[in-house]
Amino acid sequence: MLKRIIFFISIIFFVACDKEIRLPLDPNASMLVIDGSITDQAGPYFVKITKSIDVSSTQNYPVVENASVIIYDNQGVRDTLSYTKNGQYQTKRIKGTYGNTYFLEVTVDGKKYTANSTMSNKVPLDSLRINTFLVNGEIRYSIIPVYTDPIELGNSYRFIQKINDTLDQTFHVFNDNLNNGKPNQRPLRGNSDSLQVKLKDLVSVEMQCITRPTYLYYYTLNQQSGSGPGGGTTPANPPTNILGGALGIFSAHTVEKKVIRIQ
Repeated sequence: MLKRIIFFISIIFFVACDKEIRLPLDPNASMLVIDGSITDQAGPYFVKITKSIDVSSTQNYPVVENASVIIYDNQGVRDTLSYTKNGQYQTKRIKGTYGNTYFLEVTVDGKKYTANSTMSNKVPLDSLRINTFLVNGEIRYSIIPVYTDPIELGNSYRFIQKINDTLDQTFHVFNDNLNNGKPNQRPLRGNSDSLQVKLKDLVSVEMQCITRPTYLYYYTLNQQSGSGPGGGTTPANPPTNILGGALGIFSAHTVEKKVIRIQ
């Protein structure tokens, strides 16, 4: 049987917060990985550029320090990003606004990679609700983010959950195919039995209103992360909105956070 190789990368998406996620890839040669975001929060925003590596490698993920990185919007604002450290490039003047489209241009060793993303209107995160259920006679807890989906079909969401400062590595993504225009009733269920919400835990949830390409990217990662009775799907390159042959995602999205104590 053909043995498939899984590669891992570290991606930093959010301002002032490092979040490591594992990205399963096809067994290709090392590829450029571009990950960046524009949000409705105050900048600066970041684009991280690295290269994929073999899971068996003992090296750190190679960072790219010589890239030309430009972000501009449909309002004529153009921003040339400055390199900081660890493969990260930082904006100086561009701002995230609902409805604006943002364009990314990355040039590395003479090759150009491009992407664009339009920031959706913000759907308010009203509150967090505690959901209780029984598993083998034991009370378990999960969090339901309370929001009402707009009547227009086509909204997508990502949720990032932290339990007592420990990041839940599950890729929580929802769309409105089944509950369009209705209040959300779906809880955030983690893939790991080692990280469960317990009594007295402090849980924070970040809600992002994302585009469909971003939804498909994280949905694919969730399918490949070992969830479900089949242990996940066969690793493959997740769909990307980056043109030119790179991996990763460029996302313009809104952000809202809330915290709740389990009691």
